[in-house]
Amino acid sequence: MTGDDLVWDLQRIGQEGWEVYEGIGLDSRTVLARMPQAVKDGFQLDEVPWERFLLDHGPGDGLLVKRLLVQACSADPGTARRALTDLTIHLFPDYQVNASAPLLVPFLLRLGVVPATPWRARALGLAAGVARYGDYGATREHFLVTVQPGWFFSCDGYLMTWTIEASRLAITADTNLLLPLLHDPVPDVRTAAADALATALDHLGPITVALRARLAVEQEPHVRAALVLACAELARGHCEPDTVGWLGTLWPDPDQPADVRVAAALAWLCLTDSPVPDSLRTMVDAFVTNDSAKVLDEVPWFARNYGLLSTVRQLVHGRPFAYPVPPLPKTPSHHPH
Repeated sequence: MTGDDLVWDLQRIGQEGWEVYEGIGLDSRTVLARMPQAVKDGFQLDEVPWERFLLDHGPGDGLLVKRLLVQACSADPGTARRALTDLTIHLFPDYQVNASAPLLVPFLLRLGVVPATPWRARALGLAAGVARYGDYGATREHFLVTVQPGWFFSCDGYLMTWTIEASRLAITADTNLLLPLLHDPVPDVRTAAADALATALDHLGPITVALRARLAVEQEPHVRAALVLACAELARGHCEPDTVGWLGTLWPDPDQPADVRVAAALAWLCLTDSPVPDSLRTMVDAFVTNDSAKVLDEVPWFARNYGLLSTVRQLVHGRPFAYPVPPLPKTPSHHPH
């Protein structure tokens, strides 16, 4: 690859399209695919072409990214938290995904693995965040969509479609790193691992088996809900029909915990075209209260939609998004069918 190959030519893009840069060193997906395992495992940050993808930043910003990553590894919680906050600001300018974001994903995932590292769940959540672009509201069409079809661009001018795909490729490549975190002693780490795994582009079978196996023994309500929704998002993205039947047995089952039933009900709605059953609406309304919302609001799927109450208003009751979130609509009380 010559030096000219690594220089953006906007006029050429305008004439020939972005495809002219596909598969070379200006394609973040290609850079992630070629990143050696030793670079990722050894935190060899000098081997990563940061500056190539910092399109709207000044010279030296690659040094800033590397410094923040090192600080995020600090044993001092305050230092690590500030570094992750600054990285978040860098990765999501104006609510979009920066072109350099995928390059950080392998290192964020490794921050989530080291038990001595503070804010592990936050690092994992940040990695999962740059692998998504599907938060268009809690509708049946959008709630479980990882990324909408089409081409998207970030404010730095880079093709964000490639950016998000590269981030998902990075997570997919580290599936074996994430699966053990489903059994981590920290509940928020288990939740964040499920959130990240739901964006994977491959390994659907092993991931789904692992998520369901963890659900069978999980004791924390918000983690159980996350495990259910992760399975459903994977099924939505990979057109896997068995999950629909599985969810359809969970939500009506009175022996299941309320958090599992509610999460399964919402997921089932998003994977089917059926009208909302009266029994489902009655069950959800009975369980979803201000108290239960406090427990489940931080489940990533609900948090991205302003909490559980807001999600239920939109998904189950078909109400438009509103903030501050009004109370749930009242439904006639009757026994489930």
